[in-house]
Amino acid sequence: MDCLFIPPSGGAVLGPACQVHWQEASGEGRSLPLAECAALLQGRPVALVLPMEAASAFVVGLPTQKARLMHQALPYAVEEMLAEDVELFHLALGAQLADGRYPVLVLRRAQLAAWLEELEDFGVKVAAIHLDADLLPRDGEQLLVIGERALLGGACETRLAFPFAHWPALGALCAADTQPRREDEPYRLLAAGRAGAIDLAQGEFAPRSDNRAWTVWRPFAALAGVAVVLLLAFNLVQAWLLERSGDAYVESSHALYRQLFPEDKRIVNLKAQFAEHLSQGTREQGGFISLLDQASSAIAEAQSALTVTNVDYSQTRGDLALQVRAKDFADLEKLRKRLVKAGLSVQLGSASREEGGVTARVVLGGGA
Repeated sequence: MDCLFIPPSGGAVLGPACQVHWQEASGEGRSLPLAECAALLQGRPVALVLPMEAASAFVVGLPTQKARLMHQALPYAVEEMLAEDVELFHLALGAQLADGRYPVLVLRRAQLAAWLEELEDFGVKVAAIHLDADLLPRDGEQLLVIGERALLGGACETRLAFPFAHWPALGALCAADTQPRREDEPYRLLAAGRAGAIDLAQGEFAPRSDNRAWTVWRPFAALAGVAVVLLLAFNLVQAWLLERSGDAYVESSHALYRQLFPEDKRIVNLKAQFAEHLSQGTREQGGFISLLDQASSAIAEAQSALTVTNVDYSQTRGDLALQVRAKDFADLEKLRKRLVKAGLSVQLGSASREEGGVTARVVLGGGA
């Protein structure tokens, strides 16, 4: 995968003229303005490499090895190491070290979100996120010099970027055999270290997969599929009924009807009653599709990820109930407003906080 290196001078807002380094997977590399690089990438996914100056690195001990509990305990493990509220930071957890501890990379959540949004506006598709000092080779402590800038990392716990002029003072804190290293193609060396590096594209910053839309709408598709199958079955059975005649036809068709509609205790006019059920099925699908069509655009317009985890359509009430997972309560309220704006009657149930976000029941149409 190609790597896109953001310079430490990039600032809070990169801008089209920001000089980035594009290291292609083929080995070719060049520095050029961000806007030009985005145009040349033509939507190809890249690994975004951020400057270590924008982040911090820690090594922590966690009381569990269960993934869900580890991510719950992580903020408590690092909060004493931070001068500000831990909620302001994105925490990326790495693989367990030999001594049982875990490396953690910490970056301001708002800054990372702003960079990713700006890159998305340029058409850059980010598939992975790394820090340059974390890409150094893992064979011993490494000190890579790029111009007047130095990166410290490798097999040691430290991940640091600093002006190379400060090396005489910092050298005393490093291993005795750590020596400055200069490369003709330093970015190519860093790009080769992605396999062992921590990917910051975790949690809320995980990349959106190409099949995200299918994942969100899978419950809808399943329900619509059931409706279509039922309608097809009705049509096939009706055709079968019309082709039969005589007493055997009447007896078998009545038996089949009772299997399909056991709630009907009395059969007076088989054809008329069957047609009525078919009509009800069509109206049910129409109501469902209408609500789905109006709701889909409102959900798709969400700036942050919304996931529909459950769907329940009531023909009797004429409403569509969705169980929606969002990042926070504000996203749910924004969804409600968009649905109301779309002309829907909306009832937003009480939301409950879960790991990684909140969930709430959203009822559309009917008596909402």
